[in-house]
Amino acid sequence: MTGDPGPAGGSRPRRRPTPSVDVGGVLVGSAHPVVVQSMTNTDTADADATALQVVQLAAAGSQLVRVTVNTEAAAAAVPEMVRKVRDLGFETPIVGDFHYNGHQLLVDYPEAARALAKYRINPGNVGAKRHDDNFATIVRVAIEHDRPVRIGVNWGSLDPALLTSMMEANAALEEPRDSRDVMIDAMLASALRSAELAEETGLRHDRIIVSAKVSGVRDLVDVYRRLAAQCDYPLHLGLTEAGMGMKGIVASTAGLSVLLSEGIGDTIRVSLTPEPGAGRELEVEVAQQVLQSLGLRSFMPQVSACPGCGRTTSVFFQEMARDITAHLKERMPAWRELHPGVEELRVAVMGCVVNGPGESKHADIGISLPGTFEEPVAPVFVDGKLFATYRGDDIVARFIGLLEEYVERRYPTPGSVASEIAAGAPSG
Repeated sequence: MTGDPGPAGGSRPRRRPTPSVDVGGVLVGSAHPVVVQSMTNTDTADADATALQVVQLAAAGSQLVRVTVNTEAAAAAVPEMVRKVRDLGFETPIVGDFHYNGHQLLVDYPEAARALAKYRINPGNVGAKRHDDNFATIVRVAIEHDRPVRIGVNWGSLDPALLTSMMEANAALEEPRDSRDVMIDAMLASALRSAELAEETGLRHDRIIVSAKVSGVRDLVDVYRRLAAQCDYPLHLGLTEAGMGMKGIVASTAGLSVLLSEGIGDTIRVSLTPEPGAGRELEVEVAQQVLQSLGLRSFMPQVSACPGCGRTTSVFFQEMARDITAHLKERMPAWRELHPGVEELRVAVMGCVVNGPGESKHADIGISLPGTFEEPVAPVFVDGKLFATYRGDDIVARFIGLLEEYVERRYPTPGSVASEIAAGAPSG
């Protein structure tokens, strides 16, 4: 499915139409950019540690941050934790993740209910005996505080009564279906039945987000394609328990990319298992890069660099690509404030004459370094045209200096003389 041009050209997928859901000022739905979210792994009862991690994730670019609310101590700490986040200068909406006892905690701790911007409900574990009553209690609290909910089904914690009923009905068929298909049907039934119950309880249609998470890529694609066809609620995408490192990154990217390319998905999380003691910012960076690689959003200037081959036996171009990438990352906090649009900048650092000049011309600014046995000169291209040829030991410093000048000129600070000139306005 094709649609609008993306930020770096090409074609943007036409999004599946949905209502807009306001989550603490962040709008989720097809009329808005796909939202990146993440989740803390601190004990929420520790307000200081949780506030610090929320701020770290928000600073990395997470637009929504979810926290576990699983005990009375955690619920009691939520208001203080949110205040600490606000005192640190971050207005990022904070979402409460509830399992088993959410109906009790939200009623018993109304300050926590008010402090949270959204409630995530897992319909698979709100209670077997009083399932619908407990679920409706959470929904009524959401209505009272004018909060949206995410109905988050997970195949690791499906409603056991519903799953058992559907499995038994399938087993009684003359030709039973594959158990995987029945599992997917049960997930869809749980999500859609819960959304229907929420609306019957009085929650507005535009206060509901739905998710149906699994841990396999093909299962994820199948579940969400079917879910997208059966409702118009905004959908939160994510591969649950994606895993660590390369495996988690590749699996999440594979699943999310297929769905997002089909216009399915309004908010995403990359659920990476961090290294012991490591932060969780990597999952935010991966989610952003998925969206930027698909042309759906822009967060950071992109550096194109060749992988290297026998023509590039020197590591110089690799070091230069690394240094320029680091420079861009370091400068982005200031650039984002001073130079709107700089996140769409494209830079090329190439290692030889084969593709170097061509790739550099396609970028906004690029350099083609000499390969092995090539003349020791480095042509520099700006806006598709040869700008200069660099020689000597200061190539990196000169190119970074040119890069800074280019950003100043191409993305002028609003209100500056350069900005007025770019806009064609007379300067005073």
